[in-house]
This record gives sequence, C-alpha cells and structure tokens, in this order.
Amino acid sequence: MLAIGILVSGRGTNLQSIIDAIEAKRINAEIKVVISNKPDALAVERAGKHGIPVEVITNEGFASREAYDAKLVEVLKGYGVELVVLAGYMRILTPGFIKAFPMRIMNIHPALLPSFPGLNVQKKAIEYGVRYSGCTVHFVTEEVDTGPIILQAPVPVLCDDTVESLSKRILTEELKLYPEAIGLFSEGKLEVRGRRVFIKEKE
Repeated sequence: MLAIGILVSGRGTNLQSIIDAIEAKRINAEIKVVISNKPDALAVERAGKHGIPVEVITNEGFASREAYDAKLVEVLKGYGVELVVLAGYMRILTPGFIKAFPMRIMNIHPALLPSFPGLNVQKKAIEYGVRYSGCTVHFVTEEVDTGPIILQAPVPVLCDDTVESLSKRILTEELKLYPEAIGLFSEGKLEVRGRRVFIKEKE
C-alpha cells in the first residue's frame, strides 16, 4: 500500500477527491499525513473529518525557505511517506525538498502545460484566445510547472467563458484526473524516461 503525504493551503477539493478515491478502494494507498502551511485552511478540516493525521507548519520561526522545507521533509519521512502530493499548496518547493523525493512529488496545474505555467492561468487562457485549456498532472522538478507530464485532460474554452466558469469546468476534470494519476503510481505503472512519462502494464 502506497504511503502518501499531501501538502495543502486552501479548500482541499482535490484532497477530498483523493480521500474519496482511497475510501472507495480505487487507489491502493493510505494518506499518512496532511500538512498545511495555513492553520485555517478548509483542507485541514476535511482531513480531520476522515481521521487523517494533520500537521500545521507555518513559516514562523524559520530563518529561510530551505529551513522550512527541511522541516517538511523531516515530518514527511517521519510518517514514512513515499509519494508527496501537492493539492492546492501555495508555496514553491526548494531544490532540497525536491531532491529528497526525486520523481516522487506530484502536482496538478489548471492548464495544459507547457502552456500557461504559474498563476492566474484561466485568465491567461481566455485572454490569449485558446480554444482548449484543461489540467495537467505532472512530476515536480526544480523549475516551476515544467516537470514530466503524467496525465492531461482538455477542456473547451467557450466564447462566453469567464474565469469563474472556466475554472469550474477545469476543476471537474482535476477531481477525476488527480486520483487516476496517483492510482497509476501506486500500481507501479509510471516510468519516467527523460521528459516523458510512460504508462505501462504491471508485470
């Protein structure tokens, strides 16, 4: 059974989809810990309702981002975490953190990478005039939103879309795609070769 640690900062909608998939036995995994940098994040409440251990680690008292991330690594490894999942985590990870879990950190991004990395991506997609946006699950590397792509789901951009309406439709796809990617990892079906992720049949 795959041991997962999930980092959160906000509402926890993707966290909830992962919890639901595990409880429905669609993913052979256990969430060992949810870590939030925001004590009042709704995700903390969601985890608590399911009896999942929660650690709130704010940046107070840390001399640097590196020191903060070193603490996160210590906590995650203390729980025996094998895969780190970013679910609305609003901090950029330091190289030290990423080196501690090489190709074992996943993130979901609300655009079809490599298009529109960073923030405010639904607004950027509408303003650019693309016909399709969507979401991407990828492994995290040191450069933001550039890691090997695991899965993507396209979402049409409609002529009358607002940031809110497009975001809502993209989120619907996120909630399906993220558990699927985690499930593939838990089954040993993901193989990274250079920039490409291959999905293989389990031997």
